[in-house]
Amino acid sequence: MSLSKYCLNNRLRMTAVALIASLTLGTLTAFSQGSARLAADAPDEYVVQVGDTLWDIAATFLQDPWYWPEIWYVNPQVENPHLIYPGDVLALVYVDGAPRVTVAQAGSYRLSPEARVTPLTEAITSVSYDSVSAFLSRGVVIERSEVDSLPYLLSTKGDHLIAAAGNVVYVRGTNAQPGERFNVVHIGDKLVDPENNDLIGYQGIEIAEGTMRASGDPASMALISSKQEAKAGDRLIPTSVEIPLNFFPKAPSSDINGQIIAVVGGVTQIGQYMVVVMNRGSNHGLGVGDVLTAWQRGDAVKDRVAGGNVRLPDEMAGTLMVFKVYDRISYGLVMEATQAIHTLDYVRNPT
Repeated sequence: MSLSKYCLNNRLRMTAVALIASLTLGTLTAFSQGSARLAADAPDEYVVQVGDTLWDIAATFLQDPWYWPEIWYVNPQVENPHLIYPGDVLALVYVDGAPRVTVAQAGSYRLSPEARVTPLTEAITSVSYDSVSAFLSRGVVIERSEVDSLPYLLSTKGDHLIAAAGNVVYVRGTNAQPGERFNVVHIGDKLVDPENNDLIGYQGIEIAEGTMRASGDPASMALISSKQEAKAGDRLIPTSVEIPLNFFPKAPSSDINGQIIAVVGGVTQIGQYMVVVMNRGSNHGLGVGDVLTAWQRGDAVKDRVAGGNVRLPDEMAGTLMVFKVYDRISYGLVMEATQAIHTLDYVRNPT
């Protein structure tokens, strides 16, 4: 899938996808049995609240939320048992001596007649949409191989050097029909893999949004909003995208040892609920929902006794969850940050 299609649009309303449990009753995931440890204060019952995420609920029952698939049980006596709604009563039970969490009582979202026609946006998701809203409005990563194939802004009506909301621009490289919407993106800094100095892609900066007026070569497009002025050479990417958040937090199935190469928003210190870009993707065995730990790189200090320099041990700095994966790159949301996380810090399997 093309990275540019994962465009960032602050007007975009993501289509919420209900949380789908991948387990059937009595069936475990591929995780090793017994690896999930209950939280010291895990409740016998928990009533799901509006605004809860699956991460919140998993952390309520487990010391390590990424083991949630191991303890989730589907209750076939509940309507839509694979969905979790606000008001549902979750119960901690034991099956053959092993702890499991199941829906013991359905909340009003399931039981009321209105709920049955309510869109599935009412069901909880793995992370909150508010947490990734900044990601949708600040930037995009564009793969090196696709930059030259993206449609581009040729000129403005009247041949002005720049254009803003209300102006008409001419574009090439697209067969889009009138009414289709595009984001105008400026190609920014290079994204380089720190391991081998390979150019992975570019930071894209969303500067405007436009609607096609007429197809052709060149086609014409009206800018309907702008954050910065658009100019010739800026690229176009589609605005329509869905971000499904219907996944379980889980430990990666492969050994992951990568680095953070960028942070959405351009800040240098990364905290909770910020979005980072990592130099690991599906080619490395990384998948959506995988949980990684971030490790702050140990400083190199001078040994004044023995001489020479010594690198201090890496320090665990937080936890992040992957929510979008491409071949060589992925996006992760920082779920917890015990100290500041930086670009070039390491990401590894949770321990």
